[in-house]
Amino acid sequence: MHPANSIYSILKQATKALNDISDSAQLDAEILLAHCLNKNRTYLHTWPEKRIEKDPLDCFNTLLKKRLTDYPIAYLTGKKAFWTFDLTVTPEVLVPRPETELLVEIALEKIKAIKQPKILDLGTGSGAIVLALASERPDAILYAADNSTSALQVAKKNAHDLALNRQITFVHSHWVDQIEATGFDLIVSNPPYIDPEDEHLKSTIRHEPLQALIADNNGMKDIEVIIKNSHRLLKPNGYLILEHGYDQANKSSTLLSENNYTDVHSVKDLNQNWRVTLGKK
Repeated sequence: MHPANSIYSILKQATKALNDISDSAQLDAEILLAHCLNKNRTYLHTWPEKRIEKDPLDCFNTLLKKRLTDYPIAYLTGKKAFWTFDLTVTPEVLVPRPETELLVEIALEKIKAIKQPKILDLGTGSGAIVLALASERPDAILYAADNSTSALQVAKKNAHDLALNRQITFVHSHWVDQIEATGFDLIVSNPPYIDPEDEHLKSTIRHEPLQALIADNNGMKDIEVIIKNSHRLLKPNGYLILEHGYDQANKSSTLLSENNYTDVHSVKDLNQNWRVTLGKK
């Protein structure tokens, strides 16, 4: 018999409560409890009989209550794993998704043979993409732009925490409006691409910043702006690489072709959805 306030009992009760709102109820409960105990999840499995003191238990119950409203785990803990590191995330930025790592992989492949590649990340948010690229290519010259000053603060903090801040120039800009540099080998972006009428906006993502999620014209408005305005900033043979919705590959490809990009093609993510489309100047 496990004591009522043991790690085992607390996790069991929380997992049961979370089953209705989460596909990863046990993992969610473990992440929240580990966070409140300032331990890792291995600790929970090693000491299941350990009784939880009042303060961490109060912390856990407060976070669990918010999680039961479908509030994102990453905002509750302030952290999200991406690429090879943990990022600070706040409600001012999107929670980085595993699918976005595909864009990073493609970008790294395109600059593999280029010394000191010059890269621009548009709509950097938490800095996930630009920091992943910086961590893999310490020789790269990187620019990260966002129209949200709050998002830029988060990205700058992450860059500082990961000791990558000297490699990156942060720019407050609505897409390319304030970008004075040119001659980029690569421009990458994970822009807003959800239709304002999309039913998914009623799910967990409703807690994330709308300006980073939705775009007019069935979710294509910002993709169109980026495609039309990025060509002049690229070097010859430079690439524009865009993440988009599962049903936007054809529209994105057409826009790239219409705006004088060549070698236009799309790539599927691990869920077999068309997730990234790219073109060459």
